[in-house]
Amino acid sequence: MSSHEYTPSSKFGKWFNDRLPLLTLANHLTDYPTPKNLNYWWTFGGILTFCLITQIVTGLVLAMHYVAHADLAFESVEHIMRDVNYGWLIRYVHANGASMFFLAVYIHIFRALYYGSYKSPREVIWIIGMLIYFLMMATAFLGYVLPWGQMSFWGATVITNLFSAIPLIGESVTHWLWGGYSVDNPTLTRFFSLHYLFPFLILGLVILHIWALHVPGNNNPIGIDIKKPSNDTVPFHPYIVIKDLFALLIFLIIFAFFVFFSPNILGHSDNYIEANPLVTPAHIVPEWYLLPFYAILRSVPDKLLGVIAMFASIFVLVILPWLDTSKVRSALFRPIYKQFYWFLVADVLILGYMGAMPAEGNYLLIARIATAYYFIHFLIILPLLSKKEKTLDIPLSITEPVLGGMPNPAIAKEDFKLKSLG
Repeated sequence: MSSHEYTPSSKFGKWFNDRLPLLTLANHLTDYPTPKNLNYWWTFGGILTFCLITQIVTGLVLAMHYVAHADLAFESVEHIMRDVNYGWLIRYVHANGASMFFLAVYIHIFRALYYGSYKSPREVIWIIGMLIYFLMMATAFLGYVLPWGQMSFWGATVITNLFSAIPLIGESVTHWLWGGYSVDNPTLTRFFSLHYLFPFLILGLVILHIWALHVPGNNNPIGIDIKKPSNDTVPFHPYIVIKDLFALLIFLIIFAFFVFFSPNILGHSDNYIEANPLVTPAHIVPEWYLLPFYAILRSVPDKLLGVIAMFASIFVLVILPWLDTSKVRSALFRPIYKQFYWFLVADVLILGYMGAMPAEGNYLLIARIATAYYFIHFLIILPLLSKKEKTLDIPLSITEPVLGGMPNPAIAKEDFKLKSLG
């Protein structure tokens, strides 16, 4: 039964559904036709939703005990850890939950890059996803400042000072962020307010992201359009739900390992020293999930150009659907693109490592080469591949490869036209 035909059986259900059709919506979500060849890389959407809810719930509890004051913040965190019932668990879940959140989102993004989930007609889904990612980075940075340890204080000082590079208004923007002329108590209270607000903005964007997804439907590993309903789809419940729950269980085991056995391995030891404006740490680094962008920032000698390069590295992802114009979505049918995809993965990992190293000598040289390749990949290689790459034949449907079907003639014809023009 399709969602628009759904009618509640009880009188109360009919009365309520006529006024607020939540039951119809729930039925749509369970009966939503989903490509039946989705692999486990597609389970990270559900995992990310779980991570967001976990961060909001634990964050609300922590906010009840945290004191956003420069003289009391560090001690309030210690109070949470030592005196609040299960405060240590709530804080470790929240702190490691941020890392798990970013781990899942990076897998989610690179899956989309591999299977072409950013291509038409899913450009709006991709753009909303990038907005979520940008807000996640901002929220994580703001949260990292709140414990008011050494790395918190100096990380805030370094990052907020970047805005001073903006011509004409840079100094004013920096002082506005600080609430004064240095990182101090007004800065902490502002960051706490924004850190509390942003997750709810992310939640709203996630709802839009899912809503936008339900218009064109899910992409799939083959990357072909599916007419719904058809033999190539299955209802979301129970088939996809069970698969998502199994993947979530595995993810929770990894999450629990960090929380219970290595809760501080992803953090920095200097952040267990209370903030001291008179003592600068030997090496200031952000959390691991921001290291690639930190490497890009430091690889450019000029401060303003470094800031532009860092934000451009995110913006280039936003416009990706218009840089990669190949009609073939999945890397399974793009042999040359697949090789460059793995070069990009290696490049991002190298940038992450260089971001954790001192900005000097060979580290700086490698970071500059990796930064250059990052932009070359998106701005030069992808547009060229879109025009010149010879792609493999695409099946008519998900079921066709199993039954020995022929390639999709419509896509093959479009691909032939592009090659002729090239």
